[in-house]
Amino acid sequence: MHLIALSGALRQGSYNTALLRAAAALAPQGVTVEVRTLHGIPLYDGDLEAQGMPEAVTTLREAIHAADGLLMATPEYNNSMPGVLKNGLDWLSRPSGEGAKLFGGKPTAVLGATPGGFGTVQAQDALLSVLRAFGNDFWMGGRLMVSRANTVFDADGQLIDDKVRAQLQQFVEGFVGFVQKRSA
Repeated sequence: MHLIALSGALRQGSYNTALLRAAAALAPQGVTVEVRTLHGIPLYDGDLEAQGMPEAVTTLREAIHAADGLLMATPEYNNSMPGVLKNGLDWLSRPSGEGAKLFGGKPTAVLGATPGGFGTVQAQDALLSVLRAFGNDFWMGGRLMVSRANTVFDADGQLIDDKVRAQLQQFVEGFVGFVQKRSA
């Protein structure tokens, strides 16, 4: 099984990218988790789209299409998902109807990390709202919202909190089981 893990953050020291790297390390045997970011995707512009799809969009689209499932990690900015994540989804949904072709029926799980105390509940809800329009097949067996991420990861982005590690492992194993049932 091959999963794409897409981080909705660009920051080099992103807690969400670190969370996805930790998820990859905790994946069951026989499961590969490829961590991807939205680097290189320009701001959506219809004039730019008319000139052709940017290579970063095409590459990410091909990776998502080939994957058995999709893990999406989102930070929470101002009670929602960050603009860079929405922008990436806007590009992936172009031309019109492409979002449903790419994401329709794709097993998907959403998680997130933030230094704040309330987790990423509002960002995840905003992200689910967008993905619902594409017809993703959501795993609703668990939600993972890591609060106070600055205390959960060390300066090198390594997960150091055993409780969060156990929650993340349970989350990844649950999602893998969901994907396996969908492909059986």
